[in-house]
Amino acid sequence: MAQRIKIINPLVFPEWDSFVLATGKCSFFHSSAWARVLSETYGYKPLYFSIIDGHRLLAMVPIMEVESFLTGKRGVSLPFSDHCELIWNGKDEIEKLIKTIIDYGRGNGWKYLELKPGRRIKNDLQASTLYLSHKLDITKKEDLLFAGLRDSTKRNIKKALQAGVECSVNYSLEAIEQFYALNCMTRKHHGIPPQPFKFFKNVYKHIVSKKQGTVILASHADKVVAGAVYFHFGKGVLYKYGASDRAHQNIRANYLVMWNAIQWYCRNDYELFDMGRTESDNKGLNQFKTGWNTQPEEIVYYKYYMKEQSFMPDRDQSSSPMTDRIMPYLPATILRLIGNVAYRHVA
Repeated sequence: MAQRIKIINPLVFPEWDSFVLATGKCSFFHSSAWARVLSETYGYKPLYFSIIDGHRLLAMVPIMEVESFLTGKRGVSLPFSDHCELIWNGKDEIEKLIKTIIDYGRGNGWKYLELKPGRRIKNDLQASTLYLSHKLDITKKEDLLFAGLRDSTKRNIKKALQAGVECSVNYSLEAIEQFYALNCMTRKHHGIPPQPFKFFKNVYKHIVSKKQGTVILASHADKVVAGAVYFHFGKGVLYKYGASDRAHQNIRANYLVMWNAIQWYCRNDYELFDMGRTESDNKGLNQFKTGWNTQPEEIVYYKYYMKEQSFMPDRDQSSSPMTDRIMPYLPATILRLIGNVAYRHVA
């Protein structure tokens, strides 16, 4: 019997999380919680193209349909996700799914289809963009994990402790608000508008308050000076967002935040700690992540342009040299306004 492809909405599919976890091939980005955050914040339409055999998911490509009068209509797997593995067992399954998605997109006016599978689908398929990921096995004992850290990383953790930095694991909306204030500061420094606060409020509502994520904050002299947001699903952990107050950079609080996260997830029997996506030319961030005894791995993105009927390198420019020069000097309120408007269009 020919396998039939279904388009599923995980927001209304009973027991979606258990269903996808049973494949053993998913990450947090496949969860219904992440789908809810994206859908409620930005109005994206979930289209999860799936092949199901009884009560078993054989193959799946999660898509959000993004419709924008500024940047066009397209399918993205998935917006604002570092990577989004394609679930499949055989080559025929994934080729069938991708063909079906392309046909659907062409019929519904998509500009392109973007896939973020992490690993390569086929060696001869043209990638659009390449990034790096850094992952850490946290099934070891804490003392062994600490022993594996780069010497400079150990020194920075000890420096934060000696300075009196204290970390806490939080699940409250107040913690999200405190992190968001740091996030706005950090993004202004890098000349990037912050995400809308509505996004982080939905992260709290659907992820953190449901204990599928944590907010770890570092305080010094009763002031929150660094923080990070982590998501977890199954036995995997994802470091998604980090921020800090540069005025307190010398006490290295961000190192203690990360070490506290590794300790907490290790103690709670998680197995794989994913430090997220990094641009290959971002030497500072790559150095920070490799200091935790991680090994860089390639993350591959693909774009299929409907007009050219081909997978091609990314040709969209999200910023220009002029924009990059101006952004760091804009007031925080203006950057927040830009973020409130722009993010749903640049998925």
